[in-house]
Parts: sequence; C-alpha cells; structure tokens
Amino acid sequence: MRLPGWLAQHLAALRALLVLTVLTGVLYPLAVTAAARLPGLRHHADGSLVRSGDTTVASALIGQSFTGPDGAPLVQYFQSRPSAAGYDPTATGASNLGPESVVDTAADRPSLLTQVCARSNAIGAREGVDGRRPYCTPQGVGAVLAVFRRDGLTGPVTRVVSVNEACPATPFQATYQGITVRCAAAGEDYSAGVVTPVRGDAPAHPAVPADAVTAGGSGLDPGISPAYADLQVARIARARGIDPATLRRLVAAHTTGRALGFLGAPAVNVTGLNADLDTTYPFHD
Repeated sequence: MRLPGWLAQHLAALRALLVLTVLTGVLYPLAVTAAARLPGLRHHADGSLVRSGDTTVASALIGQSFTGPDGAPLVQYFQSRPSAAGYDPTATGASNLGPESVVDTAADRPSLLTQVCARSNAIGAREGVDGRRPYCTPQGVGAVLAVFRRDGLTGPVTRVVSVNEACPATPFQATYQGITVRCAAAGEDYSAGVVTPVRGDAPAHPAVPADAVTAGGSGLDPGISPAYADLQVARIARARGIDPATLRRLVAAHTTGRALGFLGAPAVNVTGLNADLDTTYPFHD
C-alpha cells in the first residue's frame, strides 16, 4: 500500500533529521574531541592554559596587565603592549584612532599621537632609555601647531597655537615663521588653522619600540616584540636579582618565530614568560 504523498514527505524529512542529528550532533563532535586529545593538540584544545605550580593562572592566548593596585607597572614583570580594552575579554576591541588622530579633543580624550608620546616618555623613564619620538614634545604630548594664515590656506602666518598644550603651559616651540607660538586656551576653536605636526629633534629610530606604545587590534594581544622584551631585561634582572644573560635565555624560550617561516613577526609571550618567572625566579620584595 502506497503512503499518501504528504505522509511520505514527512517520513523522509524525519529520516533526514535523524541521520543529520547523528552525523553532526554525535559523530562529528566525538571525532573533533578525539582529535583534540591527540598528543601535541591537547594543550591547545584546553585553552593553552598557563600554570604556576599546581594553579592555573592564565591562558597563553590572552594578554594581561601586570600592574599594581594604583595602576603603575610592577617592576618585577615584563610589561605587555597597551590595550584599549584593558585586557578584558568581554570588551575586546581597538581604540579606533588612526594616523590622523593628532589633535587632542579633550583632557580625557587624548589623540593617538599624544597617547603614543606619553607612553614612550613613561617607558623611557622606567627603562632608563631615551623616550623621545618624532612629533612629540618633551612633556609627552603631540607636537602639533594650528597655523593661521591671512588668506586661510595662503598668505603670511598671523597666529600659531600649540593645540595640545593647554594654557598656562609653555609651548614646546617659541616661534613659527617669526610668529610667537601660543598655548591652547580652554574653549577656543582652532579648527580654522592648518594642522601642522612638528618633527622635532628626536632620533629617527626611537629606543622604545613601536609595539610598546601602540595597542593591538583585539586588546588581548599576549605578545610583544623581542626588542621590547630585551628593553625590559635589565630592570627585571635587577628586581629579581638574576643575571641578565640567564633572563634572556628564558625570554628566548618563550619566543615564537614567524608562522611558516615568513608570516608575521617573532613575538614573546608575556603571559607565559611572567608565569615562568614567578615559578623559576620568585620575586622577593
């Protein structure tokens, strides 16, 4: 006896549902789970967890901030690169500030340039190196002038304002084309001026690496460049009372090369490195 067409269609759909449920809901997850248990893959499948003794302290895939209660960097740890998300996995993201962000919009909303300048100054002071960068003032803000001309974009210069230095600050540059540079008065609109970054006399190749002063796109980047790690070795070796050469060997052990030999750049995993430091060379205040 032939089943009615509508019933045959429903039974065929039910068979397809059962088969796909077994394949994709049972067999496939079991196969993936079994593959994840293979030697060499299990650690990654479990989340690349980092342990200190018997305690799980972090994941090597997620960066952390190594600061004290006051937010100041702890001298005994390698510092991660900046994070616009504060290394919060629930708020991952970038600052969305780009290369043209050179003028501070408010005291609590600095431009990308000023953030880079301030970070470079702070790292230079902490690591005992020259923190100067091109287009930065000695005080650690963007060296940017608003230049006003008689005919808008042309003609003689009539007024010059250092837009990132609020009054009563003394501008980083006294004059520009014979005109005295003024500090930025609160509430004044300088958008009619020509934005003019000033390079200054900073070295072409700053001592503080670029990744030390710029945030990663995800806000969770656990890696820093070998150059930034090496910059921090002397400070951490002093704090923990160990030989710098010994510390550099530990850094090398936590350094990964380019993917496939040519993709990306070498990186030092700060999360794993600091956990290893605490286990191998405990810090005693």
